[in-house]
Amino acid sequence: MRSLDIAATGMQAQTNNVETISHNIANMTTTGFKRRRTEFQDLMYQNIRRVGTMSSDTGYRVPAGAQIGLGVRTAAIYRINEQGTLEQTNNDLDLAIEGRGYFRILLPSGEYAYTRDGSFSLSQDGTIVTADGYPLTPNISLPNNAENITIDQTGQVQYTVSGETTSQVAGQIQITTFQNENGLAAMGQNLFTETTSSGDPIVGTPESTGFGTIRQGFLEESAVNAVTEITDLITAQRAYEMNSKAITASDEMLETLTNLK
Repeated sequence: MRSLDIAATGMQAQTNNVETISHNIANMTTTGFKRRRTEFQDLMYQNIRRVGTMSSDTGYRVPAGAQIGLGVRTAAIYRINEQGTLEQTNNDLDLAIEGRGYFRILLPSGEYAYTRDGSFSLSQDGTIVTADGYPLTPNISLPNNAENITIDQTGQVQYTVSGETTSQVAGQIQITTFQNENGLAAMGQNLFTETTSSGDPIVGTPESTGFGTIRQGFLEESAVNAVTEITDLITAQRAYEMNSKAITASDEMLETLTNLK
């Protein structure tokens, strides 16, 4: 019976859906996290009676036909790139991007990665780095006697030194956008890498056209809504149960056939 295989594809699809929702819920407190949404597509169809075929010698055609669908599959898991709430931390090196853009990070491999997680700190040589020690690029370093570090909305980093009132410029933070942000590949550690689907990185100055602004002393919270996730979880669970009932019903029908004498 086709219904066994059809319902099995539905259960597998809802398993993927629950796993995606679980991942969202697990990252409710992850800085800069964007919720994921599972998208489905129906599978191919088998024709029992093809649409448009002749129904008689007089030339009448079948208006609708009969097609049996073979189930469902997971087509994509999209990242919903909506702005998360900004949480004030008052930490000089906590940065949030309000609007479009990613911080560009240099990996140990020499490749670039991109993140919305702006919880930066200083390395032993005064370089601004991520929580894993990866440097922000362009590279910005501060002297060990730097005080009153300020980063404006355009990403310019300034500081003063003890005994002086004149600010000095340490560097300029740049952010990166992509034509297709959903084309970025997640690699964990709040990092993404570019792909052929994302398009080439577009680097620019914060607050310029097409780029977001920098907020010093803030972090972007996760964009996961607990109520939405629980609602989606209940819906996915019920869909899974209904597919399992379809398998049970198909099994009972087969049992009836095998018990015929």
